[in-house]
Amino acid sequence: GIHSFNGNGEMTGAAWIEEGGFLEGPIGLTNTHSVGIVRDTIIKWQVKHDIRYQSWSLPVVAETADAWLNDMDSFFVKEEHVYEALDTATSGAIDEGNVGGGTGMMCYEFKGGTGTSSRKLSEKHGGWTVGVIAQTNFGRRHQLTVAGVPAGVHMTGNAPLTNGENPYLNSDNPYKQDDGSLIVIVATDAPLLPHQLKRVARRVSLGMARTGSIGGNGSGDIFLAFSTANAQAAKGDEKGISNIQVLNNDHIDPIFAATAYATEEAIINSVIAAEDMDGHELSVKAVPHEDLKDVLKRYGRTVSSETNC
Repeated sequence: GIHSFNGNGEMTGAAWIEEGGFLEGPIGLTNTHSVGIVRDTIIKWQVKHDIRYQSWSLPVVAETADAWLNDMDSFFVKEEHVYEALDTATSGAIDEGNVGGGTGMMCYEFKGGTGTSSRKLSEKHGGWTVGVIAQTNFGRRHQLTVAGVPAGVHMTGNAPLTNGENPYLNSDNPYKQDDGSLIVIVATDAPLLPHQLKRVARRVSLGMARTGSIGGNGSGDIFLAFSTANAQAAKGDEKGISNIQVLNNDHIDPIFAATAYATEEAIINSVIAAEDMDGHELSVKAVPHEDLKDVLKRYGRTVSSETNC
């Protein structure tokens, strides 16, 4: 299921997922001007390995614009980079911060990028897992909220700089540069139907809001949720019939909650894990960890010395 919270962005393959209900291959996350090369290379990779469901392919590739830190018009992403990502993909923990499609992204005027999080539901609620990966590139500093604390208003230093000035201040509209983007992919093993997964994708918006964003007019905030359950459903038996399991709607709220909270955490993790970067037109700092700890303590949010913050 797909939800476009604010549609100033692109996610290829979305129309067929909305119509047919199935995700049929790898998902690519990249910058705005590399969508084409990533999409086309995914198709070539599928052809090479003969892993398509049919003779045609409509891969899902989503983007955020990293033009401040990356010269997108130089088209640095090449076929070999996409092949390498696909050929070396493994299960397990995903690197966060300045990696992959998130390399050149900013979030709340700090360095952003790639963030992940997950939730494991109790056996009482089905024992399902909900995993989230976010590519973050949005938000103004004053909006940043961490654990319910308005952290951004207390962390006004270390502004992104270009030619010695903060380009985010070139507008009288305090929300103008919320014109960024957020791409979120939600994966679960809960047996959900396409319309239920669309409902899950909508809950990503709640996690985004919990970090402070309003989803600005120019922001491309597009979310996809998929389930790994009922793997045989796309093919069916010799008569084309598929017998599937479905989670009753009365039991879906824990999935909604897990999605919202994991999204919030994935966004914050993308900022926490990121590092300083001097880019194409801008220099941007990572969030100062000790300063963030101090702000959280001021509001009674205790942070142990062992916390990797």
